[in-house]
Amino acid sequence: MKIIVTGGAGYIGSIAVERLVERGDTVTVLDNVWRGHSKAVPEGVELRLVDLRDGPAVDLAISRTKPDAVMHFAAATIVPESVTNPADYFAINVSGSLNVLAAVARAGVRKFVFSSTAAVYGEPAPGQEFLTESSPLCPINPYGVSKYVVEKMLPAFERAHGLSSVTFRYFNVAGATHERGEDHRPETHVIPVALQTLQGKRPSFSIFGTDYPTPDGTAIRDYVHVLDLVDAHLLALDRLEITQGAFNLGSRDGYSVRQIVEAVERVTGRSLAVVEAPRREGDPPVLIADSTRARTELGWRPSRLSLDEMIRSAWEWMQRHPEGYDPRA
Repeated sequence: MKIIVTGGAGYIGSIAVERLVERGDTVTVLDNVWRGHSKAVPEGVELRLVDLRDGPAVDLAISRTKPDAVMHFAAATIVPESVTNPADYFAINVSGSLNVLAAVARAGVRKFVFSSTAAVYGEPAPGQEFLTESSPLCPINPYGVSKYVVEKMLPAFERAHGLSSVTFRYFNVAGATHERGEDHRPETHVIPVALQTLQGKRPSFSIFGTDYPTPDGTAIRDYVHVLDLVDAHLLALDRLEITQGAFNLGSRDGYSVRQIVEAVERVTGRSLAVVEAPRREGDPPVLIADSTRARTELGWRPSRLSLDEMIRSAWEWMQRHPEGYDPRA
């Protein structure tokens, strides 16, 4: 297929591009490299420097390419930042996505893959251990709200323009391939932040909140390897003759921040300097995915479920690329 990948210079998007190229698809990346990296785009793949807030530029790029499908990864994704700067999150995630959908409709593209988030659920109901796709959608931060709004846009474009779409709600993504890994500026994800601390790039690793209603008092999250996550996208893409709806992508295994610290020390053989800090606004205590629907309906079989394996692949990538993709601050 001929595919446009928005955000294809970012962490997950670039690994999706890598996998698409490996299987023989023709890929064009749309990215303004605000927080992505041109060096993350695989060799031979066209990168068009497009800001999704620029509607005419988005329209021109999609109409000229005439893709069979669009995979929409581009977004602003930092929860605390969305709380302090909601305007950018609604401009990038909502207005930018609207520009993409409008251009997709005008170009007659029929397949659309949307990268959403577990943040659309907000805090699980008391006693709810796992979140399913039918759990209430009650986002508690602007990032989650922005993704929720786009999810609600999709049915209108499906009815009006014959679009077939699939939505993936990510929980926590980790790990790397040999060539590509996480290099966010700023980095806020737990595992790479811990590993950067071991590299000497940070003085210590902060645990934000030690008084959550969890066994060890720290927040619990579900982690899935980035390659397993991308594999689900490819399975859905090949089934997009009709709309697929929303799928959770997670491992069904929850790990606390303290357990992450233990695993990082175990994998690397190094001691991590840890400090305790207050909770961050907008962070729920527990988020764990029930991904039964993806496994049953897509035939998704994640094979890299070990937390140690995720950490090890990320650590190996960071050791091969100690400055990330480039040395800019």
